[in-house]
Amino acid sequence: MDTFVTFTILGLVLGSVYAIAASGLVLTYNTSGIFNFAHGAQAMLGAFFYWQLSVGWGIPTPLALLIVLGVFGPLMGLALYFLIMRGLRDTADVTKIVVTVSIMLGMLFLSQWFWHPEDPRTLKMFFGDNAKVSFFGATVHVHEIICLVAAIAIAVGLRLLFTRTRMGTTMRGVVDDPDLLRLSGHNPERIAGFSWALSSMLAVLAGILVTPISGGTLEANFLTLLVIDAFAAAMFGRLRSIPRTFVGALVLGLAGTYLLGYAPTTWTWTSNLRVSLPMIALFVVLIVLPQDRLRGAAVRTRERYHVPSVRKAIAWGVALVVIVYLIRLLMVESAISTLTIGITFAIIALSLTVLTGYAGELNLAPLSFGAVATIVVYHFGINGSGLAQRLTIVGVVLGVLVAALVGGLVALPALRLRGLYLALATMAFGVFLSNMVLRDTTERELFGHKFSLFTGGSLVIPPLQIGPLDLQNKTTFLMTATVLFAVLGVAVIALRNSGYGRRLAAMKDSPAASAMLGQSLVKLKLSVFMISAAIAGLGGILMSSAMGSVSGESFTIIVSLSLLMLTVVAGIGYVSGAFFGGVMSGVGFAVIMVSFNNLAKTQPELEGLYLLLGHIAAVSPALIGIGVGKNPSGSVHQVIEGYRKLSGAKPVLIGGGAFVAVLYVLALTGVLDNWWFASLTIVTVFALPVVGEWLMPSKVLTAEELEAREVTPVEDIGVAEPYSGEDLARVERDLGLPAQRPSSQPAQTPASAEVAVGRHAAPEIDTTEAKELIVNAVH
Repeated sequence: MDTFVTFTILGLVLGSVYAIAASGLVLTYNTSGIFNFAHGAQAMLGAFFYWQLSVGWGIPTPLALLIVLGVFGPLMGLALYFLIMRGLRDTADVTKIVVTVSIMLGMLFLSQWFWHPEDPRTLKMFFGDNAKVSFFGATVHVHEIICLVAAIAIAVGLRLLFTRTRMGTTMRGVVDDPDLLRLSGHNPERIAGFSWALSSMLAVLAGILVTPISGGTLEANFLTLLVIDAFAAAMFGRLRSIPRTFVGALVLGLAGTYLLGYAPTTWTWTSNLRVSLPMIALFVVLIVLPQDRLRGAAVRTRERYHVPSVRKAIAWGVALVVIVYLIRLLMVESAISTLTIGITFAIIALSLTVLTGYAGELNLAPLSFGAVATIVVYHFGINGSGLAQRLTIVGVVLGVLVAALVGGLVALPALRLRGLYLALATMAFGVFLSNMVLRDTTERELFGHKFSLFTGGSLVIPPLQIGPLDLQNKTTFLMTATVLFAVLGVAVIALRNSGYGRRLAAMKDSPAASAMLGQSLVKLKLSVFMISAAIAGLGGILMSSAMGSVSGESFTIIVSLSLLMLTVVAGIGYVSGAFFGGVMSGVGFAVIMVSFNNLAKTQPELEGLYLLLGHIAAVSPALIGIGVGKNPSGSVHQVIEGYRKLSGAKPVLIGGGAFVAVLYVLALTGVLDNWWFASLTIVTVFALPVVGEWLMPSKVLTAEELEAREVTPVEDIGVAEPYSGEDLARVERDLGLPAQRPSSQPAQTPASAEVAVGRHAAPEIDTTEAKELIVNAVH
């Protein structure tokens, strides 16, 4: 009996913390329509700041709580909404998800910047570990009682807020029809900001409460993912009902503790299952709960992608192979493997272009399918022993096929899901795989054969050999991966230009219309998921082989989310976006950070500056991801549009190409450092469209853009050029002055315009004074 009571209380306490965190998710989703993936990171950051105040600086606990919950948490929520979230209207689901994921990653990097992860930090329970009472033979800490009371109070308070107050009614109307709410005399932005402030406070409270319960150790990744477990509780209430969210959270907490207390001792995987339980529940809840109806009208978002022809794709594929080979000539031996890893990440990112960019389906765990293929190829695709071990092509094909099959199995129950629900389902699969499969190092026996899924916690994957082609050579591996990406890229573009690709595009724009035209959405979704999973599986095998040895940390959900974020930032609808996003996710920013750290060691006098730049480089991917709301089509789209305008300015293109060629020759001969070559080349690529507009505006700009450039500013009218009747009308309109003549009267001549100006100013005023008056009126 004592054991049952103990585990029941522990489950209720853990569930109450889940309920607090999940309530904040429900609150923001109801008022802004955005599911905040950064909720766990907000909890983590609040817990760290509370530790800094109460432990690091010795501020009394009540005052520290007041500062964190009353000031820091609400301000963090307000800043997130007014600086970022309110700019996400009319963007696709993937853009909203990526922005919140970027915030989460940014907060993780920020916490590691201010609080070094190797320094131990702990949070104790309120009133100390000795403050406890006895309840039916079980020991209950005062801190745990506070968790229960706080959760009940918050659930009741939010329920009353939504159902019994005018503020709650207006909060529900913010996301439904903000324009109608504005006509009723309310300010939707202010109401949404209030809900984000309240939600952030709840996240911080959950982080402070759950840390002592989970052991007291402050660890950024662990705490962020721990609060993410509350996603299942929020979905149990369908992101709308606070009472059902509360019940779901309690069920999760109780199920986890009962499993830990009563599971058979022969189960060696009980601990992994207990950690995975919230994600299993999330997946089941998403499948079981009724979904919204199919979207009938095409959604008009701000994302715009241009699909090139297959002929152009082949030309660019050949160019990519040549460029990579030329870059290889500049590299030292150790850098070749680094670039190879980046290109294998680009192959995995290509799976997102097919699935999300073309079909509009979301997958937050692409690396999980790479992990599946890697496990298969490790057990069934290696020949030889020792240094002579090699991957076989049969093993690689088998791994790709199994990854495609798993993709189909994951997609099959999730076929009725769309948008956010589908994203959460794939995330649940990724976290489940990390917790259950990639942590399983126990040796098992099946049909007399002993094995372990993830042997020793790491897998050694040798290079592939196909006849005379041996990827043991680093240059051969690099060029093979590049050629493979180019071939897959051309195949993906050919797929998009085919009838199948047009059906995917129709399903993305309007599923209901696509179904009415006789398309089988089930077959389309299942097939595109399997194609995407197969590409991700192939990329995962090559990535593991390029690394040599991989652990479970190589395939975590954080790595998958980073890859998705940078692919969307680059342009998820473009093959080139997958290339740049994959390379930057795999090695780009890591190389920059390592370079700054090395510079700090070699130049101690500038150590502080280089370490600061290294931290900024660590946070920069998240900052770039946050800005995707302003350019949802991606940076590649922006570059393509800029160079599309340069097609008429051949001298500018030739000059830019010649300049890059000179830089390459200087780098190849050792005159120019590789870092300078890379930096100057990147600046040239992005600056060339601007240079074209400056040097040859008539060849680059449209007629409307040229005309807009020639319009005289209102403050220069009458100074830079004489007044006309149209100029006077424009001045009066811009200054908000009433018209001085009926619209039926004939237009004024320049002379009469001067007389009209005299009605608004002194007769003898000089031009300088006239300009000053108009400037002051405008401003």
